[in-house]
Amino acid sequence: MAFGAGVLISALAFDLMDEAERIGGLLPTACGFVGGALAYVLANTVLSRHGARHRKRSHDRQPSEEQAGGSGAAIAIGALLDGIPESVVLGISLIGGQGVGLPVLAAVFISNLPEGLSSAAGMKQAGRSARYVFGVWTGIAVISGASAMLGYLLLAGAAPSLIAVITAVAAGAILAMIADTMVPEAFEETHIFTGLITTVGFLIAFAIERIG
Repeated sequence: MAFGAGVLISALAFDLMDEAERIGGLLPTACGFVGGALAYVLANTVLSRHGARHRKRSHDRQPSEEQAGGSGAAIAIGALLDGIPESVVLGISLIGGQGVGLPVLAAVFISNLPEGLSSAAGMKQAGRSARYVFGVWTGIAVISGASAMLGYLLLAGAAPSLIAVITAVAAGAILAMIADTMVPEAFEETHIFTGLITTVGFLIAFAIERIG
């Protein structure tokens, strides 16, 4: 999880935010970035009150349905909330026929793998069925793919300034997600090595961005 956090932070800094500021200017990018973070934190706060706070935890932090009624739905929605900004960014990156940027694609893939495994393990620990776990992640995959497609189709002819703001909004939401959900789980798993592992992830993603 720490490695994935480092990869995503690098992609945000050197790919998403850099591109958004280049085509949209500093002020719109900053406003979009803060707005995305605020929107994510607000939604995450609501979901956390219904049992989704520890949705990425691999141990016994996730509540069962008996402990918190409705937590299963909240966890599913929370997992979806975490993935949509990344999917929108992937869709936007297709605009112009340039294809998905390698650093962004690598960041999403590398970070999502440990996220998914950790969250699925936590769901099983909380006593949720294999059908529930499979259904949640299948649904997320389908909806995330649809989000990427919509990002591409709806914004194909949009003004560069609008694309910049939306990219910044997604980047802000992703950074808030990293801080709120990935870093706590990473520290619980790797403790004092969290910073080092995050640094390695950041450096590898940075190298991919520069080489690519």
